[in-house]
Order: sequence, then structure tokens, then C-alpha cells
Amino acid sequence: MARSGSNVDPVLLEFQLAVAGRFSIERELGRGGMGIVYLAREVQLDRLVAIKVLPPERAYDDERRTAFLREARMAARLSHPHIVQIFTVDEVEQFVFYTMAYVDGETVGDRVRARGPLPVSEGSRLLREVAWALGHAHANGLVHRDVKPENILIERGSGRALVTDFGIAAAGEPGEDTAVVGTPEYMSPEQTMGKPVDARSDLYALGATAFFVFTGRPPFQGNRPVDVLAQQVASPVPVLSAAGAAVPRRVASLIETCLAKEPESRPTNASVFAERLEGAVEVRRDVPPALRAFVKREGRFGGGTIALAAYGGLSASMALGYLAGPVIALLTAGTLLGLAPFSVMATAARGLLRSGFDRRDLATAFQSEVATLREEHLATGGTDEERSDRRLRVVTYGGLGASLAMGLGANFVPSLAGLAPFVPVGVSLAVLGLAGRAILRSRRPHLGVETWRKIWAGSVGKAAFAVARFFGAKPMQQISTTHRPTELAIGMAAEELYASLPAATRASLRDVPGLLAKLQRDAGELRERLAATDRALEVGASVPVAERAPFETHRDELAKRLRDVTAVLESTRLNLLRLHAGAMEVQSVTGHFDDASRLSDEVRRLLEARGEVERFLRFPAAESRTPA
Repeated sequence: MARSGSNVDPVLLEFQLAVAGRFSIERELGRGGMGIVYLAREVQLDRLVAIKVLPPERAYDDERRTAFLREARMAARLSHPHIVQIFTVDEVEQFVFYTMAYVDGETVGDRVRARGPLPVSEGSRLLREVAWALGHAHANGLVHRDVKPENILIERGSGRALVTDFGIAAAGEPGEDTAVVGTPEYMSPEQTMGKPVDARSDLYALGATAFFVFTGRPPFQGNRPVDVLAQQVASPVPVLSAAGAAVPRRVASLIETCLAKEPESRPTNASVFAERLEGAVEVRRDVPPALRAFVKREGRFGGGTIALAAYGGLSASMALGYLAGPVIALLTAGTLLGLAPFSVMATAARGLLRSGFDRRDLATAFQSEVATLREEHLATGGTDEERSDRRLRVVTYGGLGASLAMGLGANFVPSLAGLAPFVPVGVSLAVLGLAGRAILRSRRPHLGVETWRKIWAGSVGKAAFAVARFFGAKPMQQISTTHRPTELAIGMAAEELYASLPAATRASLRDVPGLLAKLQRDAGELRERLAATDRALEVGASVPVAERAPFETHRDELAKRLRDVTAVLESTRLNLLRLHAGAMEVQSVTGHFDDASRLSDEVRRLLEARGEVERFLRFPAAESRTPA
């Protein structure tokens, strides 16, 4: 129990007397407008707990007291690894309080103020964990109302984020509307104006918290709370890049979407926020060094390999020309120069196979490299180049259209015959536009990498790996597969299980390899379309909500189908594993494969349903958006 003395807080002393025998108060952990938190030992269970006490002056108000108890008891029913568990909710004499698990750590606010803004990887992980916690609370009918850095704890041992103070916002000042209570720097516009709040209000506060995490300050600041509240309602959303935050564009766009003034323009729920944040965070740290080296050098004819091959081919043709004549020399040169690129690709594929990877591993590696180069491009004036490219595109198509119109008019309308001399002018403009765009494209290296990704994913890349295997390159046992998308890792494991089944069993399941290939292809295309839709929705953030709604629905359908395909792949793998163990008959799994085939057909129909969605995806590339 705390010792009494002249410097002892009278509230602490009175509260200790009220709970004597149940809790032994050790010290105060912190306090705010909504309550005081003490570190205490629960006597009977001999464990440390944190106790949050509603200040007595607020507990005297029956309405506030009842609201606090009601919402604290609702919060006590929450059970989630990223929510601080509430053990008991009680009232003793004039005190209303609840006890919760004691978390040895610090708040996100303390961490950022002590060490500066968090790195993207750490900050994104913490924010995802907070979003998962909020999603669980919202699903159980509870809105936090006071999400902020001080209400997010970072556990010292594990580093995980834990959200605390659910329900305390209900205990506002007597006579105030509950919805007005909160922290001005993190309150949503509707909460500021005293309107009803829901889960989307917590998402606004989460966006403001994310802004703090990556910049070290909240999005809006002022000398007086009323000034901050006015900014929450009327001021434009700050741009993260203008605040000096070094975060990927897609992460910044997601945070800015959370800070939209209208609730309808924010993510639909916390789970969607977590999912999109996970997809937005860069993944190049998960790509093994061998794959990173491949996409930077061997996979793009780096290191002068193609030049050496060409030099060898020309040298051989010159020697043959001296011995057999110019015709043989030309034929030899053409053949060797044609085979040189493919032989370089087959050699590169052979090296990759011997490193323990195969062609399907390249998709993630190339996508990571494209994302890296795109970010570097934007950081060095890429946005201005994107605007120039759009202008040159107008010049190109305008010149072609004008020259065509003038040519047709001069030929078929006598009165327009005088336009004929101007046709070359339009053609010249089109040529200049094309040349300018070619120059700009050469300064956007991520486009070249994207082209190589398609080459390796296509028939040429497949043939190069086939040749490499034919000449004895066998994949080594791979140590780490963290870079692989879930569907690819599961699909490859299922293929290995199928290949090791007895020949008779494989014969009765001959459609399985094709089905696995279809499902993996479906999942890959769904993932790519999902990413493209996310980018388009980010670019179209200013599009009216009603126009965006169909594409939000389409995006959610893509995400659902991706989960379905992944689940079917996993079920297929488990069924093949049961066949190996003799725990299932072949006839028992054929129905499952039929269902999987039908799912694949449904996915194909979804992917082929373009129309308006494709029109929406033709917004300017997301990287071209200029910060306001």
C-alpha cells in the first residue's frame, strides 16, 4: 500500500482505503481527463493489475456513472490478443473503476516522442494490430471513441500493440453529449460536431494516429482545443509527404483516405484497413538475395552477358565467312544472334534452379523490384515526368487525328483541298510526341522491369527453364519460402504430394495437376487485379462516393474470391496428404476436386467481367497523382 504523507494524492489514499484487502496500490501510472490509472497488486490472486478509476467528481453524476459501467462491462467481454483484457468492473463507495491486465511497456506516444517517427515496417505492423483489435470491438458492437497514441501500448517483451481504454469515453463531462468527448487532435469531424459516431469515426482516429506514428505529430495542431476542432471539420487533409514522412505512396494514400471528412469516403471497416495496409507495405525484405540478384542482373541481361554472347556469335560468323563464304556467314550470324538471348536466359534459369528456386518464384521478386524502382522514380521527379507523358500523349494522338482528318478532308471535300499541305505538320507532331514519350519511358526503369516480368512469365521464360532442366539443372532443397505468396507455396506443396503418390493413384487423379495450375493462376490474377483496383481507387479518391461504390464492391469480391481459392488449394493439399497417409479413399476426394473446378470457373467469369471496371482502372497511374 502507498505510504501516506503530505505529498500523497488524496484520491489515491481514499481509493486505497475503499479497496483495502482486495488491491494494494503501488503507484500512479498516469492520468488524463477521463480517469486515473494505478498500478496495483490483486491480493487474492497475487498478480499485478492496472486499475482505471473514474474521477469522483464525474462518478457523482448518475448518468455518467451508469454509462461508464455499461460500456466498461461491454469492453470486458472483448477477448483479443491486441486488446488489454479487462478483468473486473466495479463500484465501491464513491469510486467507479475497472481492473485490467498490466502491460509492461510504453505507449505509442511515448515511443515516438522519445525516438522519433517509426520505420514503415514497424509502424505498419503496429497499425495493423490496432486495426485488428478495433475490428473485433466493432464486430461486438463497441466503438472506442478515443483512439490515440496514448491509448495504444507496446509490450516490452513481444513488441505487440495492445489497445486500451475501451468504453472510458462514455464518461464525459456531466451535461455533455457523449459523442463530443475525446481528444481534439484525434477526433473525427462528426464526433467534433456532436453527431452520432460509429466504427468509421474510430478509423478517422486511427488515420490521425498513423499520421503521428510516421511524422511525429498529429495532422492538426493548435494553441487551443477549439482551434484544433475547427481544423478537424474544415481544414484539408494534410499530405504525409509534405509533412516529411518517408512512407510508400500506397500507405500514405490509405492513411489520407482514413482522414476523409465524410465517413462514407473512409474504408468500410477496420479489417479492410488492415488488409489494405498489409498489401501496401513493401515486401522486398522478404525476397531472398538470390532472387533479388536475378531480377537486377541475370533476369534482365545485366552484367554484359548479352554483349559477350553477341561478340561470340559475330566472331564465329566472321570465321565461317572466311572459310565458307559470305552466305554461310550471314546465316550463321543470324542464327547465333537469334539464339544468343535465349541461351543467356536458359543459363540464367539454370543458375536460379540450382539456387533452389523456380520460374514461379520470379513473380513476387519482379513485383518487389518494380515497386522499389517506382518509389525511387517518384522521389526523383517522377511525378513531373508523368504529367509530361500525358501531355505528349495528347500531342501524339492529336497530331495523328488532325493529319488523318485533314488528309481525308483534302481528298474527299473539294473545299478543304487547301488543308493538304498541313498534313505533314500533324504527322510531325505525332512523331515528336512518340519520340518524347520514348525518351521519358527510358527514364522510368520500372516499366522495363515490368516487361521482363512478362517475358519470364510467358512462353519464352517457360521454355528457358525447360531447357535448363533438360540439361540437368535440378532445383535444390529450398531453405526459405517466406517470399512466396500463400497460394503459390500451398500449390507447390500439393504438386509435390501428388508427384509422390503411387502411379495407379496418380492415374485416377490425372486432372489434379491441371486443377492445381488453374487455381494458382486464378489466385495470381486475382492478386494482380486486386492490387490494380486498390491503386485505381487510391487515384480516384476524389471521385464521388456513389460512383466509387461499385468498384469498392468489385474490390471486396476480388478479395473474397482470393480467400476462397487459397482455401480450396489448402483443402486439396490436405486431401492429398490424407491419401498419402491412407486416411482417405480416392473416390472420396473427387467431389472436392469437382467443387474446386467450379470455383475456378466462377473466378474466370469474375476476372473476365471487365466493362465498367476496366474503364475505372484506366484512371492515370496512381504514381502520377500530385500532392495537394
